[in-house]
Amino acid sequence: MKKNIAIIMGGYSSEYLISLKSGSVVYDCLPKASYNAYCIHIFKDKWVYVADDLTEHPVNKADFSIVIAGSKINFDCVFNAIHGSPGEDGTIQAYFELLSTPHTSCGMYQAALTFNKRDCLSALKPYGVLTADSYFLNAGDAIDPSAIEKAVGFPCFVKANKAGSSFGVTKVYSKSDLPKAIETAFKEDDELIIESFLDGTEVSVGVIRYKGKVTVLPITEIVTDNDFFDYEAKYLGKSQEITPARLSLTQEAEVSKAAKHIYEVLKLDGFSRSEFIFKDGKPHLLEINTVPGLTKESILPQQAAKAGISLAELFENAIHEALHKNS
Repeated sequence: MKKNIAIIMGGYSSEYLISLKSGSVVYDCLPKASYNAYCIHIFKDKWVYVADDLTEHPVNKADFSIVIAGSKINFDCVFNAIHGSPGEDGTIQAYFELLSTPHTSCGMYQAALTFNKRDCLSALKPYGVLTADSYFLNAGDAIDPSAIEKAVGFPCFVKANKAGSSFGVTKVYSKSDLPKAIETAFKEDDELIIESFLDGTEVSVGVIRYKGKVTVLPITEIVTDNDFFDYEAKYLGKSQEITPARLSLTQEAEVSKAAKHIYEVLKLDGFSRSEFIFKDGKPHLLEINTVPGLTKESILPQQAAKAGISLAELFENAIHEALHKNS
């Protein structure tokens, strides 16, 4: 019997358009012979099932069901394609866990932790994970450019603490540039992380649970045409994404080991994509994405393809893993 799969997409953050693209790819790639797939758009003002003819049907939030032609439909599993809030910050995970509904992403605590860059990096440091030097700033705090310079130096990166797709990120070269960068970041979040610039090869490492086994995918090297791997570089063709990365065997082994170690230490499930920069030959963690982009051009699907895993296989496996976890 076919499984009913809700593909949730959209969200409450600046990443909603990217999420809609990811969700649409999942919908197109899931084998229709095995699944009844439903595109569920989740926004602050509405949760709706959007049919192929673009008609909208409201979602009953009490049990996450929909009604079509008088028939109630419940879902066997939820495929999470929401980047940012509420799909990547633990909110939607907590909701589905309360409903005992299987979903393809990691658990509520893991999602909340990894979405919070400051907390995640702090939690991983005792496990030997190398990171950039950092300085924390909250809305309302006094801004002390000299203290920031002493902590991280210049150039540095000013980042929104809880945001993705490089929204709210600025590379800063001097004290005079700090106020504008901080203002930009505060538009995305009321917490900031300011990090030292790491000059080295940047790589992205996908880790998934594939057929029951934690699997590190082929590594991608990021070569950006811009000053850093910003929104344009990620989504508008201003970068090269080279898979497999041009690393030495030692570098490849070290960053693969680090990414798998992080996945296991944090007890993740589903997809993860960790970003690293090599400094002095050692991989330093930048951040972790637990709902990475899933379009055909996105990094993790590229890595899966290099590993011989098609999009259909990648997405079906995520559903199988979610159902098995909850069986």
